[in-house]
Amino acid sequence: MEFVESLQNALPTYVNVFIAVFRYTAPILALLILGRAIIPLLRFRREPEIWAWLCFADGNKIPITHWENVIGRHKNSDVVLDVATVSRNHAVLTRYDDGSWTIADVESVGGVRVNGKKVRIHAINPEDVISIGGVEMQLQPISEKQEKRLAQLRTKASSYGTSFANVVLLSVFQALCCIGYLMTGEGRYAASYLAGFGGILLCQWLLFLFYSFIRRPAFEVETIAFFLCTMGMCAICTVVPGEAVKQLLAMVLGIVIFLVIGWSLRNLERAKMIRNIAAVAGVAFLMATMVFGTVVNGARNWIFIGGISFQPSELSKLCFVMVGASAMDKILTKRNLIMFIVYSVVICGCLAVMQDFGTALIFFIAFLVIAYMRSGSVGTIGLALTGLGFAGVTALRIAPHAVQRFKNWRHIWQDPLGFGWQQTRALMCMASGGFFGLGLGQGWMKNNFAAESDIVIATIGEEWGLLMVLFLVLAVAALALFSVRCAPMGRSSFYTIGSCTAAAILLVQVILNALGTLDVLPLTGVTFPFLSNGGSSMLCAWGLLAFIKAADTRQNASFAVRLFKGRAGAKDE
Repeated sequence: MEFVESLQNALPTYVNVFIAVFRYTAPILALLILGRAIIPLLRFRREPEIWAWLCFADGNKIPITHWENVIGRHKNSDVVLDVATVSRNHAVLTRYDDGSWTIADVESVGGVRVNGKKVRIHAINPEDVISIGGVEMQLQPISEKQEKRLAQLRTKASSYGTSFANVVLLSVFQALCCIGYLMTGEGRYAASYLAGFGGILLCQWLLFLFYSFIRRPAFEVETIAFFLCTMGMCAICTVVPGEAVKQLLAMVLGIVIFLVIGWSLRNLERAKMIRNIAAVAGVAFLMATMVFGTVVNGARNWIFIGGISFQPSELSKLCFVMVGASAMDKILTKRNLIMFIVYSVVICGCLAVMQDFGTALIFFIAFLVIAYMRSGSVGTIGLALTGLGFAGVTALRIAPHAVQRFKNWRHIWQDPLGFGWQQTRALMCMASGGFFGLGLGQGWMKNNFAAESDIVIATIGEEWGLLMVLFLVLAVAALALFSVRCAPMGRSSFYTIGSCTAAAILLVQVILNALGTLDVLPLTGVTFPFLSNGGSSMLCAWGLLAFIKAADTRQNASFAVRLFKGRAGAKDE
C-alpha cells in the first residue's frame, strides 16, 4: 500500500515522464506479445493424419485422413468413387475415440452393404467387406504402434518455455498499465485498478498452470484473448473505473464457460448430446428476452434483475454455434439440414420481434458460414443473401430506430451536435491520438457516451494510438485465419464448422464495431469481442474461443483433443 500511495502522490514530472515513455514502449510491447502468439498460429505445418486405409479388390489403397469421411462420386468427397452406381454423397465413414469405426448410409440411391447385408449404420471390422454402389472394399485401421507414431509426428505445440515467456511479457505489460492508472487516475479508484489488472494477471497464470498440469503447453490463443481483455480493462479504467471488478468477474465466468465447452468437445458423442440441449436453450434465452426484456435504444434485448443487466442473445450465439456444428453423417441428410434451417428462422424471427437487427445480422452471417460448410453450394448462399435483402427491406419498414441509423450513416457531419455527436467526437479523438496516442487517461473521449463499449476503439485510438487499434483488429483476424488454416486438417466436421463459425462471429463483430465507429458502416451497437465493457459480451467471446481452441490439432495443443494413451493404456505422447 505504501508503494501504491507513492505512485498516487508522484510528482507531476515523474508522471509526465512515465506517460511519455510508455506511449512509445506500449506498441512495441504489444507487437512483441501478439507477434509471439500469432506467428505460431499462422506458420504451423499442416500435414494430413492417416487413420486407416480403404483397400479395394484390385489392390489399390486410399488413405483415410479424417475421423469423418464422405464416400461418393462428387469431386469434393474425401473418398471419390467415380462410378455411375455411386451417389454424389453416398456414405460416411466415421472413427470414434476408442478407435472403432462405423459406416453410415446418407440417403443414397443404392444403399450400403456390409458382408452382403444392407445397413443404415454399422460397426466396421477389418475383415468386413463393404459394398458401395457395387464397389467392394475393406477398411484397414492403423495399428496402435502406428497411431502412437502418428501422434509423435504431428506438429508440436509451443514449448512450455515459450508460453511462459509470453505470459511473463503480458504480465509486465499489465503491471505497467496498472502503474500508469495509479499515477494518472483518481485516488478513490486505486482498488479498482489493482483488482482489474491484478485479477487478469492472476487468471492468466492460473490457467497457464492448469495447462501445465494437464500437459498442454500451447497458450497462444489464450494470450491473444488476455491481451484483448487487458486493453478492454484499460478502456474501463479510463471511462468507468468503478466497473472494473464487474468486468473482471465476467471474464472469470467467461473462462469457466471456455473450459466447460472445451470439456464437452473432448467427446464428440457427449457434444452431440449437449447440442440438443443447446438448441432448446438458444430459443429459450430469446423467448425470455421477448417476455421479460426491456427496450434499450429501440431494441428489446436487455433483462434487468436488481442492479444486474445482461443480454441473453449473447449466450444464444454459443448455442447457435453448437447446433450448427454437426457430424458429417447428419450434415448430408436432408431432414437434418431442413431442421437447422427451421431453427435458424426461429432464432432470426425472435430477434426481429425484439428489433435487435445488429445481433440478427451476426446470426445470419453465422448461418451463411454454416450453410456453406454444410452444403458447399454457392447457389444456396446466393439464395440466402436474396432472402436477407427482402428481410432487410421489411425490417427498415417496421423498425424506426433502424431506419434512423441508416439515415444517419455517412451524414454524421451534417448534425455534429445532434445525431452525429457520438461518431464525430470519436473521429476527432482518434485523429488527435495519432499513431502513438496521448497517453493513459489523457484523452477527452472518456466523456462520450458508450466510450468503453460501442465505440471503444475511439477511446483506445485516442489514448493508445492508431497502431494499437490496428494490433487489436489484427489479433482477432489472426484467430479467424487460424481457424481457416485448421479446417482442411480437421478430424471432425463438428470441430471445423464450430471453429470457423465462432471465428466468423468474432471477426464480423470487430468489423461492425470498428467500421461503425468510423462511419464506414452504420453504427449497430455491436460490441468488440473481449474489449468492450459488458459481461454478456465477455461470456460469449470466451465461449466462442473454446470452439477455435478445439480445432487445434497440433500435438498437445488443445485440451479438447485427448492425449494418446494407447488402446491398452500405453504412455502419453
